[in-house]
Amino acid sequence: MICILLDIIYILLMVLLTPFVLYRMIVKGRYRSGWKERLGFVPRRYSDQPCIWIHAVSLGEVNAIGTLVKQLHKTLPQYEIVISSTTDTGIARAKKIYGLSHRVFFFPLDFTLAVRRAFRRLHPQLCILMELELWHNFSVIAQKHDIPLVVANGRISSSKGFPRYKKIAPLVRPMFGRLALVLAQDDTYADRFRFLGAPAEKVKVVGLLKYDTAEVTDKVVGVDELAQALGLSAEQKIWVAGSTGPGEEEIILDSFQQLQREKALQNLRLIIVPRKPERFDEAARLIEAKGHRLLRYRLVKTGKYQPTHDDDKAVILGDTLGDLRKFYNLGRVIFVGRSLVPMGGSDMAEAAALAKPVVVGPYTENFMETVQKLTAAAALEVVADGRQLTEVTKKLLLDKTTADQMAQRARQIILDNKGATRRTVEEITKLLGCQPPLGEKTIATQAIKNK
Repeated sequence: MICILLDIIYILLMVLLTPFVLYRMIVKGRYRSGWKERLGFVPRRYSDQPCIWIHAVSLGEVNAIGTLVKQLHKTLPQYEIVISSTTDTGIARAKKIYGLSHRVFFFPLDFTLAVRRAFRRLHPQLCILMELELWHNFSVIAQKHDIPLVVANGRISSSKGFPRYKKIAPLVRPMFGRLALVLAQDDTYADRFRFLGAPAEKVKVVGLLKYDTAEVTDKVVGVDELAQALGLSAEQKIWVAGSTGPGEEEIILDSFQQLQREKALQNLRLIIVPRKPERFDEAARLIEAKGHRLLRYRLVKTGKYQPTHDDDKAVILGDTLGDLRKFYNLGRVIFVGRSLVPMGGSDMAEAAALAKPVVVGPYTENFMETVQKLTAAAALEVVADGRQLTEVTKKLLLDKTTADQMAQRARQIILDNKGATRRTVEEITKLLGCQPPLGEKTIATQAIKNK
C-alpha cells in the first residue's frame, strides 16, 4: 500500500518538476540521456553467473569504489559486478574507469515498476549502496526478492541528512530495518544508522574507503605531460584550488590578487578546478571578470589551443574530468573546496596522500572523521574566511620546511588508516557465505570482531 502511495506522490512530483527538468535539459544539458535505464530497462543479464550490484550515486562515490571493485573481483571472482550511478557525470566517469570490464547504467527511479524491472533484468544476489542512497520502494522490493542490501562506506551527514531523517524517524525506521549490513565509516555514523532503525548487530565500523583509494605517490602518471602542456615549470609556485563550489572562486581570486602583491609571490600561478562540470563556464566568466587572463585546460587537452608567453600569468581553469589528482600533484599548496561555503566539504585524502599541505574552510562536516584525524596531527589548516585563507596560504608558500613537514604528517595519517576496503570485502564475503581465499585473514578481521 505504501509503495503504491509513494508511486502516486512520485508521479505528482514529476509533473510539478517537469518545467525545472526541461530547463535543465535544454539550458544546462543535463538529464538528456539514460531515461530508459531510469525506468528500469537496464542492460539485461543472461548469464547464470551470480551478480553483485554496486550503486555509487555521483562522481565522488564512483571514484571511491575503485579499490572496492578490484578487491571484490579478486576475492569473489565467481561474481559479476555491475555498477550504477544517478548523475550524468557519475555515469561518464564510471564508464571511463569500469566500462570495459563491468556493465554501467543509470540507477532506476524509485517507482515500483521501474525497480522491479531492474531487479528482473539483473537478478543480483547482493546490492551495495555507497554511503547511504537508500530508497523505500527499492528496499521493499529487494527484501521481497531476498536480495540483501549493504551500505558500504556508510555515513549520514550532520548538516542535512541526519536532522532530516530524525524528523521522520518513525517513517524511515522500517526502511533502515531492511538493511542486511551497514559498514560505517566511524562510530558516530554507526550510532546514527542504529538510531534510524538499522539492526544494531548488523552495523559495523570498518573505516573510510577513501583512505584506500588515495594513492600514496610522489608523482601521478601524466603530471609531467600536464605541466608541459600548460607551460608550467618545476620552479614555479603553484596554488591549486580543487573541488570548488559556488561562491568560493571569487574568494580564491581575491586572495590570489593579495598574494601576488608579495614580492616573493609575484609569479605565483593559480589553478582552479570546480567540483561540478556544469559550473566550468561560470568559473571561466568569473576569472575573466576579475581581470585575469584565462587559460582553459580543456582547450589545451583537445588540441584547440596552444599556450603562449601571454599565458605565463594566466589563471588556469581545470575544466576536464579525471585530472584533479594531476593538478594536485602540481601544487605547492592545495585548497580543497566546498568548505568556505556551507556545502559540507570535499575529499582531502587524495591531496594528503600526495604529501601536499592542505587548507580547507570551516564547512567540512561530510568529512568530519578525516578532518579530525588530520587536525589532531597538525596535518591540516582550517581557515574561517578569505582573510585567513590568504594568510595561511602565504605562510605555506613561503615557508617550505613548515609546509613539507605538515604534508608528510598528512600522508602518514592516510597510510595509518588504510584497510577499510579489505574489511568491507571480508564482511560482504561472510554475508554471502563464501569462503575467502587463504591468507585473507588479517589483523583487520580481528579489529572488526572487537567492535
